[in-house]
Amino acid sequence: MIALMAPTDWANAGQRPFAFTYEAETAPAGTLEFEQWVTWKADKQSNGDFEEFSFREEIEYGLTDRLQLGVYIADWSITRGTDDDGTRYKDSGFDLIYNLTDPTKDALGSALYGEVLIGPEKFVLEGKLLLQKNIGKWTFAYNAVVEAEWEGENYTEDVGVWKNTFGVSYQINPSFTVGAEAVHEVEFAGWEDAGDHAFYAGPNFSWRKKNFFVVVAPLFQVTDVADEADFMTRAIFGIHF
Repeated sequence: MIALMAPTDWANAGQRPFAFTYEAETAPAGTLEFEQWVTWKADKQSNGDFEEFSFREEIEYGLTDRLQLGVYIADWSITRGTDDDGTRYKDSGFDLIYNLTDPTKDALGSALYGEVLIGPEKFVLEGKLLLQKNIGKWTFAYNAVVEAEWEGENYTEDVGVWKNTFGVSYQINPSFTVGAEAVHEVEFAGWEDAGDHAFYAGPNFSWRKKNFFVVVAPLFQVTDVADEADFMTRAIFGIHF
């Protein structure tokens, strides 16, 4: 992840203590950031050879001190061990985050998130409620997510997704934080039939030095969903200018 931002304290620089959970804080007005995401999923009970690398390039810009725009240049992936192996472009899109309350000054920090993605065989609308509380060196965050997906060549397959993500992080020193994250997700085919509930949990690590930072979170499936990856890890890299 490369991030372009005006000179500022790291506390306002949009650093990420979490890889799967969004914070309620937004970038200051006029600041710009480029992010590189890498997500690796591996192993399924139904297919031990499964492996997927997903990539995202994103630019974030502070429209105001409360409103942040994110532009997804491209989401793409490399898949192995399936009947549809190969490298493919998935989609591009944008998101908006509007901060409602401050996680340090107010009783609870909050923000609203909206996202649109469109690709050759995928159209997605996603909404999130972002909650966060900062207490000393601790950061606690929760995201409630509702996602509507239309897939296939003519977007004929519709899927609903309900997701919850949780994160906690502790600042050991100004450069290093450690914590944990959890992700719960269930899909609804045609918004009617609920699939299996998948739950992941694991540690996270965030390191920053001057204008560079990286956050990594390896998560393990603690449920028993055969068609979901048993392991996934996400890394987000950044350089601030």
